[in-house]
Amino acid sequence: MSRRTRTAGAEPSVADMFAEATKERMSAFSERLLAWYRIHKRDLPWRRTRDPYAIWVSEVMLQQTRVDTVIPYWRRFMERFPTAKALAEAPEGEVLKLWEGLGYYSRARNLQAAARELCDRFDGRVPADREAFASLKGVGPYTTGAVLSIAYDMPEPAVDGNVMRVLSRHFRIHEDIAKPAARVRMEKLAKALIPEGSAGDFNQALMELGATVCTPKSPYCLVCPVMEHCAGRLAGEEESLPIKTKAKAPRPEHRSVAWIEGEGDLAGRILIRQRPDSGLLARMWELPHVLWDDGPEADGGAAEAGRMADLAAKLADEEKVTVRPYALAIKAEHVFSHLHWHLNVYRCAYEPPSGRKAQPQAGTGFGVPGLLLAADPSGAYAAQAETAAAGESGRLRWVPLAELDRYAFPNVFLKIIRELRGQ
Repeated sequence: MSRRTRTAGAEPSVADMFAEATKERMSAFSERLLAWYRIHKRDLPWRRTRDPYAIWVSEVMLQQTRVDTVIPYWRRFMERFPTAKALAEAPEGEVLKLWEGLGYYSRARNLQAAARELCDRFDGRVPADREAFASLKGVGPYTTGAVLSIAYDMPEPAVDGNVMRVLSRHFRIHEDIAKPAARVRMEKLAKALIPEGSAGDFNQALMELGATVCTPKSPYCLVCPVMEHCAGRLAGEEESLPIKTKAKAPRPEHRSVAWIEGEGDLAGRILIRQRPDSGLLARMWELPHVLWDDGPEADGGAAEAGRMADLAAKLADEEKVTVRPYALAIKAEHVFSHLHWHLNVYRCAYEPPSGRKAQPQAGTGFGVPGLLLAADPSGAYAAQAETAAAGESGRLRWVPLAELDRYAFPNVFLKIIRELRGQ
């Protein structure tokens, strides 16, 4: 379909791009992009190997995370888990601890689950087969294309946000890239552009261009190797493309967090809690916290006193722990994809049950090296001793300040702990 025969006012689709982009133009795009990449590509550690497992780990880490952040994490992870077998056999707690700070912890759990599948079904080796690799837990179309093309040079497309931005602009595609149908068509276009024998380099070149030149805002068009025929730039639409439906704003939640300090034999210890086995931040550790009952507009001393009383009442009800909040320590916030936490952190004194002396009990594992790193057959990695007298349960632990680093915390609680421990 040409521009002359297309219905007036209709925007070009990916199908139109195929029809209008000549074979020569597509070939020139690929050749110029490849030549640029081989000269200007960043020296990244996972680009020095063709080990599909190592490449796979890097691609999982790079999802939703900046390259400079990932590099030290990838190196530590590969040093500890150099093979899929090593990852498969590791306790989950140790995997989460090494992932701590990267966020999106379901990536780590899915990666370990997939490594176990890999060992069970493929003798620990990443199969050079699209359907087989894509059948593993957490492995989607992008990861499949990236790993198989880079490790095995298979002509599979690897379409992520960077790639969709480059293609949308270069071919002036006015489809909503948030829609699955548009992504499928983008994958077809990307596959058609892959030059024979250079699938891995080409896919990385597309990603590199999107990450360093064809950036979301203020793209560096004058240094782009394929700027000459970029339809989006020629139409003055380089900053308005790609088209993407805005995601729904995360729902705000206001929470009170307890920094519970032990006294007497528990002096120097902080009470922490393990999250449930499923759902948000599953099985990670945190400071105990509860939802506010009043709205965020409430302010002043009376509001703070009410929230501290509410925090104490809810912890007594939900965790059977008696505390006395006595001061607002800090405020913090954290944004998830669907939630925006606003946190007030209160210093609290622990009050042991009447007539009982609060102390760590023998066999609880307080301060024992490896407590969180040794899994039992059920996958749990918390000691199971009865410690009710010290205010502990299966989800609660009294931990010395110096040993908090042994536990895997989400970013938001890491920041709170570091600030309060520094104080």
